[in-house]
Formats: sequence, structure tokens, C-alpha cells
Amino acid sequence: MKKKESSIISKHVLVPLHEVLTEREAKEVLKRFHTDKEKLPKIRVDDPALRGMNVKKGDIIKITRRSPVSGKAISYRVVIE
Repeated sequence: MKKKESSIISKHVLVPLHEVLTEREAKEVLKRFHTDKEKLPKIRVDDPALRGMNVKKGDIIKITRRSPVSGKAISYRVVIE
């Protein structure tokens, strides 16, 4: 996955890692979970965690959080206006 330029807020220890998926990666995720973009949780294009990432409406964001139980937890969100 490509890492995009990020803002200072996205480097804060409490902000989980946000990455924009490529079209191919997005299709693989949707296929793996048997869903479509409309059914994914949403994140606004102006969310502070996305600042400096050059996202657009319809992009899928992979969010990786640290988890005390599993080590890391991954979730996906679709960008809306």
C-alpha cells in the first residue's frame, strides 16, 4: 500500500494509522467481505485524520489501531463529502 503525506495530527500517538487503498486493494477488500462501498462505515473527506492525504469521495481508507487483545485491529471506511 502506498503511504501518503500526512499532517501533524495524523502523527499523534492517539490517532490510528490511516491509509488510502488502491483501486485493486479496495476491490479485494469488498470481495473478501462480500459487501459494497455503500455498506461500509463512512468518514468525511474533511476529517482531520485525512488531512494531507489527497483523498476523494469514494476512496476506501484502511484504519489500523493498536488493540490490547489482538495486537492490531483493522477497519475500513469509505470517504464521503
